[in-house]
Amino acid sequence: MNMMPIRETKASKAPPPASATILALEPKRAALLSRLKMHVGAVAMQVVPPAVVIAILFVVWEVLCRKAGATLPPPSKVIKDTWELIVDPFFDRGGIDKGLFWHLSASLQRVALGYALASVAGVALGTLVGQSTWAMRGLDPIFQVLRTVPPLAWLPLSLAAFRDGPPAAIFVIFITAIWPIIINTAVGIRNIPQDYRNVAAVLRLNHAEFFLKVMVPAAAPYIFTGLRIGIGLSWLAIVAAEMLTGGVGIGFFIWDAWNSSHISEIILALFYVGLIGFFLDRMVAAIATFVTHGTAAN
Repeated sequence: MNMMPIRETKASKAPPPASATILALEPKRAALLSRLKMHVGAVAMQVVPPAVVIAILFVVWEVLCRKAGATLPPPSKVIKDTWELIVDPFFDRGGIDKGLFWHLSASLQRVALGYALASVAGVALGTLVGQSTWAMRGLDPIFQVLRTVPPLAWLPLSLAAFRDGPPAAIFVIFITAIWPIIINTAVGIRNIPQDYRNVAAVLRLNHAEFFLKVMVPAAAPYIFTGLRIGIGLSWLAIVAAEMLTGGVGIGFFIWDAWNSSHISEIILALFYVGLIGFFLDRMVAAIATFVTHGTAAN
């Protein structure tokens, strides 16, 4: 029996009509535009309100400080007086005559060292106090008394001990930042669920394994809360300490500008201090979110 080949008709080879292609593309384009609008709206909700408030504050500041008898310069005069510092923060003419970058860099280096030492010692002591009842009874009253001492009250003692300004400033940072880290770490360790401890006992974890696999993950949100408080206090302490210890640093820059009656330079320095403090806080918060998978408070 001969089989006749079935010929393809022209209709089977014809491409789909243009209207069908347009209908297929329109939902994808609409979805893309919808996602884009959502992202733009989310960014606008974060950016527009503070931008509007800042603009209003600048206008009010400009109006009030342009009046006769105003003791503070308006924003326009601040920008004019500090334009060289703004456009060239990297100049170095020797000694303390440096751009703001070098002053901020010196302060950040001291903060990094003092804060790192406070973080290591604070987590270790907080773990000891939180894990041991005897350590809590012996050390906690001492910590509660010492943490109420103002940071700058430690400066004369540290200057007497180290005989130099930079080490004394680092010690002030250390002694300022360590207390919230100790207290929050101890609270986190004490709040570890008993079920976790029971599982660790069943698995016969040694002290190092229990610390790394149970204690640190469970107490991480509390630890990072202390670390965030500590970084903010560190930045506050270094600015105050450098005003008294001298040398290169943003605190000394502010004090030197005050002695020279350069109010505009003080305002510019405070602007940078605020920005860097905000950046340091958000940096620790981002690390906390990554490590704790979003369980740390933001």
